[in-house]
Amino acid sequence: MSMTLTGCGTEVLGGNNEVTLRVVAADYGDNPANSSATYWKDLAQRFEKEQPGIKVEVNVYSWTEVDAKVADMVKAGKAPDVAQIGAYADYAAADKLYTADELLSVQTEADFLAPLADAGKVKRVQYGMPFVASTRLLFYNEKLFADAGVIPASAVGTGKGWQPKTWSELEAAAKKLKAAKVPTPFALPLGREEAQAETMNWLLAGGGGYTDNEESYSLDSPDNVKTFEYLRDTLVGGGLTGPVEPAKLDRQAAFDGFTRGEVGMLNGHPTLIKQAAAKGLKFGMVALPTSDGSEKPAMGVADWVMAFKNGHRKESGKFLDYLYSADNQTAFTSRYDLLPVTTSGYRSMEAATGAGATQLKTFLQALPSSRLYPVGKKSWAGVSENIKQNIGKTVQPGGQPAKTLEEMARTARAADSH
Repeated sequence: MSMTLTGCGTEVLGGNNEVTLRVVAADYGDNPANSSATYWKDLAQRFEKEQPGIKVEVNVYSWTEVDAKVADMVKAGKAPDVAQIGAYADYAAADKLYTADELLSVQTEADFLAPLADAGKVKRVQYGMPFVASTRLLFYNEKLFADAGVIPASAVGTGKGWQPKTWSELEAAAKKLKAAKVPTPFALPLGREEAQAETMNWLLAGGGGYTDNEESYSLDSPDNVKTFEYLRDTLVGGGLTGPVEPAKLDRQAAFDGFTRGEVGMLNGHPTLIKQAAAKGLKFGMVALPTSDGSEKPAMGVADWVMAFKNGHRKESGKFLDYLYSADNQTAFTSRYDLLPVTTSGYRSMEAATGAGATQLKTFLQALPSSRLYPVGKKSWAGVSENIKQNIGKTVQPGGQPAKTLEEMARTARAADSH
C-alpha cells in the first residue's frame, strides 16, 4: 500500500520560489482505517499553513516495502528530502545525510531522550533522528498463574500479582505452570521474525549485550555465553518452553498463543496490550527478571527519521522541528500505542490519564535507561540477519552457545572492520 498525500510533486513551484519537500514514511496501521497516511496528511496541511513558502508531499508505504522504496529512490538519484524508515547508517556512511545539528533548532535537538539520540550517531555525530520507540516487558497470564498457584486468585485483574526479580523466580513460576498442564509455560521466540529482539532481551538481563562499553561487538562475552547456557539447560532443557522448539517459533505466533490462553508468559511490546485486551485476557506486565536480581537496562527499539542532502536543509529543518513538537509526537504515539522519543513527549505521556495510558507508562518508565540495537553500525543489518538464522540452535539439546556465539562475534567484528 502506498499513498501520496499532498503537494504537486515539483521541486519549485512557479516563479514564487515555493519549495516542495518530498517525504517518505512508513505505515504503522494494520488496516486502511488506521493508516498513518491520515496523520501525515493532517501534519502536512497544518505545517503548510504555518510555513506558506513550503509545500509537503508525503508518500506512505507499508513496512514491508518502505526501506526498499527509499533505497531505490536513492540509487536512482531521486532521494526524498525526509525519510521515516527503519535504518539510517548506510546513508550516513555514504555521506548522503545532513547531521541533526545542521537541521534542528537547539531546543528540538536537546529534547531527544539521551539513549535514543546516542543510538542515532555514527562516530559520535547524530544523523538518525528517532521517530517513535518501544521497550519490552514480560507479560504473564494472570488466570493461568492463579490456577497454577503462582499468585493468589484475588490478584487476578490487578496486574500486580507477581513481581519477580531473578531468573530463579521465573523458573519456579514456569515449573508450576508446567505442572498445571499449561501448554507453553514460557514462549521463547527465537524464530526468524524477531530473534534479534528476544536475544537482546536476555543478553541485557544477563549483564551482557551485543556490544561492550567501547561499542565493539561482544556477542561471545562470558555473560552472554552463560545466558544462553541457562536458556538451553533450564528453560528449554527443563521442558518449560512448550511444544514448538524456540528456533521455529516466531514472535507473532507466540503472541497469538498468549492471547489464546496457551502461553503463561513471554516478552512483548506495547502492541500486545491491545491484542490481549481484545480477547478479554487478564494479564500483568513486569520487567524481565535478571540473572542476579540487580537492575539492568531494558531493550529499547526506535524507528528513524533522516534528511537527505538535496539542497533543502533549511526547509527540511523547519519541517522536522514541527514534526517533533510535543503535540505532534503525542498525537502519533497515542494513536499506535508507541512511546515518544523526546523529553517533552515523555512528560506529556506521563501526565496522560486512563487505563491505556497507565499500561503504556509501564513501558515508558524503562525508556530513558534503555539500550538499543547498535543501529549506528553499517554492519548491523548483516549481523542481525545472522542472529535470526543461527541463534535458535544454541538452545537446542546439544547446542553449543560458546561456539555459536564465538562464530557470530568473529563474523560481526570482521563486518564492522570493513
